[in-house]
Amino acid sequence: FHAQCSQRLQCPRMELCHVPATREKGWYLALMAPNVKGPNYAWLDPSRLYCHPQGLQDCVADLLQPFQGDAIDMVAGIDAMGFILGAAAAATLQKGFLAIRKAGHLCVQTVAQPYSDYSGREKVMEVRSDAISPGLRILLVDQWVETGGTMRAAIELVERLGGVVAAPLRVPTGVAAICMESSEGGKWIQERYKCSHCVPPRLQPRFDQHQ
Repeated sequence: FHAQCSQRLQCPRMELCHVPATREKGWYLALMAPNVKGPNYAWLDPSRLYCHPQGLQDCVADLLQPFQGDAIDMVAGIDAMGFILGAAAAATLQKGFLAIRKAGHLCVQTVAQPYSDYSGREKVMEVRSDAISPGLRILLVDQWVETGGTMRAAIELVERLGGVVAAPLRVPTGVAAICMESSEGGKWIQERYKCSHCVPPRLQPRFDQHQ
């Protein structure tokens, strides 16, 4: 996987046409590029995956596969990269899309939730207060779940407004991300909510170790 990423990184332009003959789950992960700018950046950049037509289509299909037949009323994406996958998932499901924003961007009445992101920085997340009615079943989508702090804040916002992220004895909706790391926060989410991600089990340890 790392060799494929490194090889693609040397290409002067993104390869957006090649599609493998056998498209196994997660084949598109090799489209992502490793960090070359240092510790202040995420360790892996999925932008090229989103530029690849078949890669993006297969990624969204894999994220939604575990929720086939589940009752989903709305998809919510987390600021900012979760907007890409969330909007794509909403369009595929023919459902509405709700943007969960970083504080200060919404000019309407909001509900706010403080949280710490993957870098340990203290932030605040907001959602408009009129978008979620009691019992609304939400699929929460983000690009990545590393420490779980951002996703837990989004779950808190949805549930405070009466929305259902997952509930026992009901058809559950839940949480989807390209990768859900096996961190303490990532495990907390996976133990309590129906989750979907794109990383095959054989690659999970390498993603957990940022390799």
